[in-house]
Formats: sequence, structure tokens, C-alpha cells
Amino acid sequence: MKGIFFIAIFKLIMKNNKKKNYCPDCGGAQVNHKAMYLSLLLGEIMEPWVNLSSKILPEKYLENIGLILIKILTFLKIGKLDDTPKEKETGRTKVLFEEAKRRGIDMREFRLFGMGGDLFITKYKGKKRFFDVMPRPKDYNPKGLEWMDNKNEMKKHFKKENIPVANGDIVKNKKKALKVFKTLNNPVIVKPNLGSRSRHTTIHIKNENDLIEAYKKAKMLSPWVMIEEELEGYVFRGTLIGKKFIACLRREPAYVIGDGVHNVKELIEIENKNPLRQGPIFHTITLNDEVTKELIHWGKNLETIPNKDELILLGQKTSRAVGGGITDMTDVIHPDNIIMLEKIAEVLDDPLIGVDFIMKDVSKSWKEEPRCGVIECNSAPFIDLHHYPLIGNPRNVAGKLWDIIYPESKIN
Repeated sequence: MKGIFFIAIFKLIMKNNKKKNYCPDCGGAQVNHKAMYLSLLLGEIMEPWVNLSSKILPEKYLENIGLILIKILTFLKIGKLDDTPKEKETGRTKVLFEEAKRRGIDMREFRLFGMGGDLFITKYKGKKRFFDVMPRPKDYNPKGLEWMDNKNEMKKHFKKENIPVANGDIVKNKKKALKVFKTLNNPVIVKPNLGSRSRHTTIHIKNENDLIEAYKKAKMLSPWVMIEEELEGYVFRGTLIGKKFIACLRREPAYVIGDGVHNVKELIEIENKNPLRQGPIFHTITLNDEVTKELIHWGKNLETIPNKDELILLGQKTSRAVGGGITDMTDVIHPDNIIMLEKIAEVLDDPLIGVDFIMKDVSKSWKEEPRCGVIECNSAPFIDLHHYPLIGNPRNVAGKLWDIIYPESKIN
């Protein structure tokens, strides 16, 4: 449990301080820019103290403190425990609730002033757990959590272990950004060093003017900006529980597949009739500036008639809210890639990890692809992505997680 209670409360405030106006750079994961920036800055300032508290107090004591504080706040009627997920909860939380209910696990979310903050209490056969966002076994090494979500620190650790990552560095000002840019092979990608879900991430950067614009966008969300070489291929998510590979999926930006007859615009109209794209999980593809830019990048436009079976990308953000898709790849992932993912789990020494990596074909070994690598690790992965693919078989990752939290609840 990395977050001490008062930091979790601050996160709750940030979570409920949503951006009112739509931001295309946030895509389907809208946030208040200033609130996010302040949250990341405060988190960086407090992280040494949080890590120190973890060393002084064993994890079980921090968990007991959380249980006591929630009990006090509930008694004072400042907050309450709710055993039903709200409609606006993340899919990650919903699948945890659903699987807990199926197993007879009593799961409740603590709501301060009626607002959820990803703080939960669970109980099964007399055993209680308190956790922030996602549960982990009581006895685990939290050391990896100190740097897992920090892209720059992750890169340093993985390079030492010969785990593939993109070349690049973290910067704090435009001068350093330009300096790093000149050392890299084009194209490059610019993104907040802290943050997730591709917010304010810019790709296909080949000149200094575009770099500065991308830097400004990333700086809106994070005090630190990552500049690195753009890898080639799709974004894949590998999820590991108990240091074992559980599932893999391919996260896809909006795309259509040519039939040799219809143009791109017509193919989008056909795809948007897909029943799975009518919500609430997957959504229709919207014609906007991002679609136009991506088509231009590949030398195409809306009137282009793609060849039969030709894949046409319509953006780079993989969010389902902006037309992104998900294909389950668990049964076809190459053994070398599973070994690489499980090595990451060993390096992090953590029982719950979502690893984002880029390569062209996950059925081939990463050793065969020169411009592939890990781009991000997630300490609180959105496991619901595996539960609801657009294409392929769903994977009950929530069940695998509860298996290591409450082994007695396992359903054969």
C-alpha cells in the first residue's frame, strides 16, 4: 500500500476535479490540467517520505492505520462504506467488485463526502484487507513501487537488466529538450514522464518546431517530460500476477481494414455500425483532425481506397473512448516475450504489474525486432481491458488477482 491515507485523500480530490472543457490531447481520459500537474508535483515531493514511512513501518501496520482511520471517519459520518460500485467507477473497479461478489468476498469502497477515492476494505472468512486502488498480498516487497510508474527510472533499471527500452531522457526545460532531441534517431515521441493513458503524448516528431510544441503539451500535465525514440508497431499490454504471465492484449488506435472497394470514409461508416461499438465499452470512430493528420502521415486521405486487407490507422491514441480497440493475444504471444515479461516482474519484485510494450508482431520474439521495447509499467493496471476485448477471448484477470489475495476463495 504505497499511498498513506492523506495522500489517497488528496488523490480523491484530484480525481473529482475533472476538466470541464474537452481537451483533444487528453483524448478519452479527460483530466484537469492544473490539478494533474499539482498532483504529480506533490506526489514527487512526498514520495521520499512515503517510501521512508514504508521502511519504518511494515506494510501490515500501514494497512492497520488505514482501517482505523476509515473506521473513525465512518463513525463521525464524514465518510461511508459502499458495497456497490457507482456508474462512473472505472472498469477496473467494476470487475474487481463483480469477481469479489461471485466469490463471496465482501468488498466496500470508502467514500469521503460521498466521493469515491479508490480506497477499499474487503473481508473474507474473517480476514480484512485495506488497499488503495488495487489489492496486493500482505507480504510483498514494495521497493519496485518506488519507481515502477516513473518512466525515466524504469528505463534506467531495465537497461541494466538488458530489457529492451527506447533511447531517450527526461527533461525539465526546452533547452535540454532540444539537446536530447539532437542525440536521437527520428521520429521521436514526447510524453509526460509521470502520467498514463497517452494523455498529452505526441508522436512522429521529426523537427525542432514540432518538438517544442509537443514539449509544451506534455509540460501542461507534468513537471518532467520524456523524449525518446519512437518504437515501431502496436502497443501491447502484458499483465503479470504473482510474477507469472496471465494475459496479453493488443491496444489498437482507431483503424479500418480495406476491402479494395470502399474508401476510408465509407469504411469508417461501416465499422461504426459494429454492435460492439455502440457503448458502453467501445465507441464509434469520430472524424476529426487527428484522423486527418494520421492519414496524411501515411500519405492517404478520406477518399483513398485501401487495398483488400490493408490496415489503415486513424490516430495514435488507443483509448476506447476515441474509437480504439482491443484484441486478445494471450494464445499467440511468443515464449521469448513471456520470458521478458516475467523477468520484468522479477526485477520489480512485485505481484501485480501491467507492462506496455511496442512491437510489430507479438507472435514473434522481441529479439527479432530492432525497434521494439517496453514503454511503461503500471502498478494499478486496468485489468478490465482483458475482460472485454473487441476481438478475441475475454480473460478473467480479476479472478487471478483475488486468487493470490484470498487463496481460499479460488473457484475451480
